[in-house]
Amino acid sequence: MKEKLHRVFSCVMALFLLASTTSWKVEKHYCMGRLMDVSLFVDVEDCGMDMTFMSDSRETVEKKSCCDDKVIVWEGQDDATTSPGYMVDLGQGYFLMACASSWFAPLEPLSLHPVPHERYIPPKIVKDIHLLDDVFLI
Repeated sequence: MKEKLHRVFSCVMALFLLASTTSWKVEKHYCMGRLMDVSLFVDVEDCGMDMTFMSDSRETVEKKSCCDDKVIVWEGQDDATTSPGYMVDLGQGYFLMACASSWFAPLEPLSLHPVPHERYIPPKIVKDIHLLDDVFLI
């Protein structure tokens, strides 16, 4: 279960990285106020109507087209790196690992801790050394 969750999380993070570093462009072509064409990543095709008309204002005469193009651009980031933005030296890394291990060590159940002398077989006593050397604790 943990391995599958790790794989899914890795794939999602890879997709997030791909989506954040890719530039997106959506173009829409309107003709007489109606949406005629939508395009993703490439230029939109023209409807073929090149009608222009003169607009008389009080002081200016403008040429206006019946078509309108709208472009939505979202630039992706180009500075994605594998290292973090801050640097941690080796001494700080050891300190952080020691703090993390001492913080999470009491949370482990005792049955998971190995007992180092669990399979140790003590040597057989052939002769009583204390009596042979006349060493007695008083």
